[in-house]
Amino acid sequence: MTSVEVQSEHVTPADSRELENLILRYAELVDDGDFAGVAELLADTTYQGSGSPLQGRAEIEQWFRDTLIVYPDGTPRTQHVTTNIAIEADGHDAAEARSYVTVLQALPGDAPQIIAAGRYRDRFERREGDWRWTERTVKIRLVGDVSKHLRS
Repeated sequence: MTSVEVQSEHVTPADSRELENLILRYAELVDDGDFAGVAELLADTTYQGSGSPLQGRAEIEQWFRDTLIVYPDGTPRTQHVTTNIAIEADGHDAAEARSYVTVLQALPGDAPQIIAAGRYRDRFERREGDWRWTERTVKIRLVGDVSKHLRS
């Protein structure tokens, strides 16, 4: 179970839970190899990882397909663990979140190992009653053996 710290009275507990669920849904979709689902979730987002910023469904989906190795089971054989989620209001219909991510990977016959760890910084806006991502910045601080995870 992740812990969530809410630092504003403008983000209700229901809002906080919805935002936390979006953050955790991203991890599920990546781990499932559902890159179309990731792209849909991030459709209105500027996604900043180690390269140039990405925008729009098609660009984000293609980046995931081009970057991550997918195995015969259709997944990258990863488990993203997202913790230390802190959510703050930025006005009535906007919020920011910070969280930690640890990525584990195991191929059949291999022991699970930590291949990366870092932080997410997210911005959200409420549009037509629903929270949507507007920015995601990924800062990986610790990198292990990613040779079975990332295409060269």
